[in-house]
Amino acid sequence: MTHDELDVLLQDTLKAEVAASADRLIDLEARIIEELGERRPRLRWDQWLRQLIAPTSGARLGQVAVIGATAAIFLFIGLSLSDRTLPGSSLDRAFSESDTPQVALMPLGSADHTQGVVFVWPAPPDAKAVAVVGDFNGWEGTDLSDADGDGIWTASIPLAPGRYEYAFIVDGQWKGQDPLADEYIQSFGAFSSVRYIGRGGDGA
Repeated sequence: MTHDELDVLLQDTLKAEVAASADRLIDLEARIIEELGERRPRLRWDQWLRQLIAPTSGARLGQVAVIGATAAIFLFIGLSLSDRTLPGSSLDRAFSESDTPQVALMPLGSADHTQGVVFVWPAPPDAKAVAVVGDFNGWEGTDLSDADGDGIWTASIPLAPGRYEYAFIVDGQWKGQDPLADEYIQSFGAFSSVRYIGRGGDGA
């Protein structure tokens, strides 16, 4: 078989194949269009989001109806509870007008806000007299006592809140550094003690 005869044979074979497939190619385009029309195209994520945010008019009316119904329910509940919780409501007036006894809180302590402040000085066993002097008594001695003879001399003096300078006099000798003082000051070469009452010191 020559080369030309082979080409003729191939052409005849291709023509026969095309003729056999011609019936299947009829209306192929119409069938493809019809099949694509029955399938709903898949939305991209941005198209789906736009439909969710801006729905159709029917869906929008449904959303408005749901929101309105929810607001009406919460309004009804709020009005029902307001009569129980708001001051001046009928329930509040019922309690205020009842015969429940009223309790008044009285302040603790004396009317002038003074409190007994204890001054303590450990004196030697042979001490005869111990007194405390300060700006709270005009620097006039207030005697301390040692009832049980253990060498601890004490006195309780009522003082209002404030700052007080003081010292002890033991058998005529000045003792200006109280171990229980809040601080010390020095003037004219002698120490005095300072105690704060009601703000960080005694009775705070």
